[in-house]
Amino acid sequence: MSPKRGDRVAPPPTADEFDLRFSDTAAIKGWEELERQAAGNLRRAWEDLRSDPRSKKHPGRQHRLKGTLGQAEWKGAVFERWQCEVTGGGRIWYLVDDERRTVWLVYAGTGHPKATE
Repeated sequence: MSPKRGDRVAPPPTADEFDLRFSDTAAIKGWEELERQAAGNLRRAWEDLRSDPRSKKHPGRQHRLKGTLGQAEWKGAVFERWQCEVTGGGRIWYLVDDERRTVWLVYAGTGHPKATE
């Protein structure tokens, strides 16, 4: 989604950080819902994903998904799929693209993703 007048300017990643990008408009809308519900938690998640999307510091909150959910195809390549718990129900699912040092946000929302139900 291209920036529009009035949109917030996101800082570019530094040399050792990952770039965070939305995969689709549903992820954008979910991110906005999380912003309204838990801005502080979302900010911490954003910082964690930028610095180390595979962090093991908080395994209950940030971990690779298991089984068939543990990987996904994106733009013709297969990537690890991870989850970050933002609130009790709020989640971010993302793909780690090491080659481009990009984290693709494929789901963000205040509830559990349907694939886990």
